[in-house]
Amino acid sequence: MADTNEGTTRRDFIHVASATAGALGVACVAWPFIDQMNPAADTLALSSTEFDVSGVEEGMAVTIVWRGKPVFIRHRTQKEIQEATEVKLDDLPDPQVDSDRTTRPEMLVLLGVCTHLGCVPLGQSATDPKGEWGGWFCPCHGSHYDTSGRIRKGPAPTNLAVPPYKYISDSVIKIG
Repeated sequence: MADTNEGTTRRDFIHVASATAGALGVACVAWPFIDQMNPAADTLALSSTEFDVSGVEEGMAVTIVWRGKPVFIRHRTQKEIQEATEVKLDDLPDPQVDSDRTTRPEMLVLLGVCTHLGCVPLGQSATDPKGEWGGWFCPCHGSHYDTSGRIRKGPAPTNLAVPPYKYISDSVIKIG
């Protein structure tokens, strides 16, 4: 065989072409196995949810489901907002300012799972006990939460969690 320019031969080309075709073949065979590791469409659909809060009137609370967990949405009254903002942080076991827990003060969005043992606290219905601070009460072990979802009394170590959410319009929130 005759050498071509710069010392490369046809054999070098065949080696490179064969290696490239082999790598492409391995990628084509491996792709279905790699792709099956992606989450299913029904799982991806559960990763976020949208909710129109315009129907939640002042003083009203609703519960929706996100990722199989309850999410509490409460349209707080001015009195509830005032009570939540006037709390001294020294009085809280898990100090957190009310404004850090909500995007808009009137609309509170919380994960409805007690931080002690994962129970669902009462307080969403008008007839439910709301605890000593007017928020939520977990009857399993006696945790009391205030109108901002902060732990005030009982064995729960932390405040009710605030899920990741944002307003995608004036009245629709997207959780997740």
